[in-house]
Amino acid sequence: MKVGIMQPYFFPYLGYFQLINYVDKWIFFDDVQYIYHGWINRNRIIHPKKGWQYIILPLKKHSRGDLIKDIKVNNDQRWKDELLGKLTIYKKRAPNYNEAIDVIQKSINIDTDNITQLNAYIISTICNYLDINFEYEISSKCDFDYSNVSDSGEWALRICEQVNAYEYVNPYGGIDLFDKNKFEESNIQLKFMKMNDLKYPQRRNSFESNLSIIDVMMFNSKEKIKEMLELYEVKA
Repeated sequence: MKVGIMQPYFFPYLGYFQLINYVDKWIFFDDVQYIYHGWINRNRIIHPKKGWQYIILPLKKHSRGDLIKDIKVNNDQRWKDELLGKLTIYKKRAPNYNEAIDVIQKSINIDTDNITQLNAYIISTICNYLDINFEYEISSKCDFDYSNVSDSGEWALRICEQVNAYEYVNPYGGIDLFDKNKFEESNIQLKFMKMNDLKYPQRRNSFESNLSIIDVMMFNSKEKIKEMLELYEVKA
């Protein structure tokens, strides 16, 4: 079984969905510390004039050191209205706006203040739209044993051992975190996925890369995105 393990990001970029599409089992890793200024409650879309801007999921007051699983969303209608309002910048320029906005509205139509559940629902809804077979678990619900974890590169190894994975795949950017020998000792193949340098028309002078999947859905048909899901390299 090929396994992918990532924190539950808010409308993540295309590479996140490429990884989901590649593996057999997905685990949302939420029993670690929430990191400020990460991708758990924000992402990027194009700015109406140039560059990019953030879309942000407002959070209830919390303490430094709180785990992701304990982070609560300020769950009222305002953030949803603000998000949809920001996305109107795509209305006149994006050819797939109507279809994309319908998926986005469905993805945020969940009544929860738990950030893991919300982001999992968003990602699951988008996977369903893209015909991605998405089987997932949430790490904080699984009673994984982390007693033997000695560094940040071992979290994934210990989880993979406990779910009987034969292959673990991580985004290429995290290559320096892991000790290949430790995975080999547990008979688990360690691999890294790198998204190809993908560009698509954004109807502006310069291309903004690695934006939220929202941007990809706005400017590309479902069929085109499904083709893009296969444009990557996996290296050992």
